[in-house]
Amino acid sequence: MRPGAIVRYTVGMPKDDRPRTIPATAGGGGRRIPPREEPLRVLTPREIYEHLDRYVIGQTAAKRAVATAAHQHLKRIEQRRSGKATLLRKSNLLLMGPTGSGKTHIARKLAELLEVPFTVVDATEYTEAGYYGKDVEVMVAELLFKSGHSIDATQRGIIFIDEVDKIARRSGSMRTGAGSRDIGGEGVQQALLKLLEGREIFVPLNVTQHWNKHDFVQVDTADILFICAGTFTDLHQVQVDKMVGFGSEGRRMGSSRLRVKELIEYGMLAELLGRLPVQVQLEELTADELYQILTVPPDALAREYREALLLDGVELELHEGALKAIVEYSVEKKLGARALRSILEEVLADVMFDAPERRGEKVVVDRKYALSRLKRVDASALRD
Repeated sequence: MRPGAIVRYTVGMPKDDRPRTIPATAGGGGRRIPPREEPLRVLTPREIYEHLDRYVIGQTAAKRAVATAAHQHLKRIEQRRSGKATLLRKSNLLLMGPTGSGKTHIARKLAELLEVPFTVVDATEYTEAGYYGKDVEVMVAELLFKSGHSIDATQRGIIFIDEVDKIARRSGSMRTGAGSRDIGGEGVQQALLKLLEGREIFVPLNVTQHWNKHDFVQVDTADILFICAGTFTDLHQVQVDKMVGFGSEGRRMGSSRLRVKELIEYGMLAELLGRLPVQVQLEELTADELYQILTVPPDALAREYREALLLDGVELELHEGALKAIVEYSVEKKLGARALRSILEEVLADVMFDAPERRGEKVVVDRKYALSRLKRVDASALRD
């Protein structure tokens, strides 16, 4: 064909008669197809509590409150699916407690039991709509990705919003260069209201390109369980400072329940707290509870490291004194349960390095060896 020639399409050209499917939502004007509903098993509060109790040490009141809220949530989904009118409202949770007290662990084990998609997001990554940063709809997009883009599974999943205390309203002297608008604090709280209450929103399909406004699907957040968590360290510290005089010794951080008035004065919106009806207080873990975390649960750290070395043909024996030395160090430095893995990793660093060369041997770690290794640990590097 010579350059510049004109190609004419005639009636004899082959016609494409292949059937085409309409996506659930195409752009903004496609016909929305109801997602296929998957079976749902409603567990009793006691069944949920017993599962949490196997993996989560301590925090009895918190586990009971979470189990009851999860049971109410499952009943509400069942009622809505059957088409019956229900008076049950959303039972979103707010977990408050010191760092390393088990807030994220409780939520993760709850999601495993309920067999629903689960995602953890950091509230500090989000900004008010129209500013640089993630919009709150990206939270649901991450849950959609975890569910394999199943809309039905997404609409009964769990979103865990961590560091929610970091988006408290800032005072006037702490505002940034964005003028009088608090785009990373109060603006995010206001944007969260519609998600927590339950609405149909447009969610981006591509999490890595959430700024792309072309590819999206419609998701109803009415049955998504939101669990918000925050340390509210300043408020807990004020309560500890007030514990003076007779009977104050031995009181733990988080032992007194934070009041709604204190949370509002801290900078949380009253409207946001109203959409988090189940407010759970977690206490600082004691030394005995930290020791149980190392030894009791099916996924305990001591069992994990024994299994890891057993794969190298080495039998590991951790003396009780060594484990208690690790717990005492964590309590003294106020590191909580989260730092136990890092501390144990430092204590067993040389043992794990030499393990492949010591196949068939038995390694014993006693208190004296653990204390010598703990002298090298930098506690400040293990804090959040």
